[in-house]
Amino acid sequence: MRHNDNTPRTLRWFAIMASTAAILTAAGCSRAPTINVLGSFFPAWILCGVIGIALTVIVRLLFIRWNFEKEISPLLVVYPCLAAFFTFTIWLLFFS
Repeated sequence: MRHNDNTPRTLRWFAIMASTAAILTAAGCSRAPTINVLGSFFPAWILCGVIGIALTVIVRLLFIRWNFEKEISPLLVVYPCLAAFFTFTIWLLFFS
């Protein structure tokens, strides 16, 4: 059996890369994204989700009014994706 002389060097390289990754991921942490509503702090993602769902309902009503809903399919996929799109867009615009 032959002993590998590069083992300490590999472990040192892995430790340096792991600590660098941990430092870089923690660098973006500045504060908790919360919203003050009547003295209680709520996570901002809840507000974004509610607004995203409300916008999806409005878009669905517009699709029905313009007779466009029968053209899109499958609705079970379209509307959740539209709600996610609105939610993530609002999050990026206001809380990033």
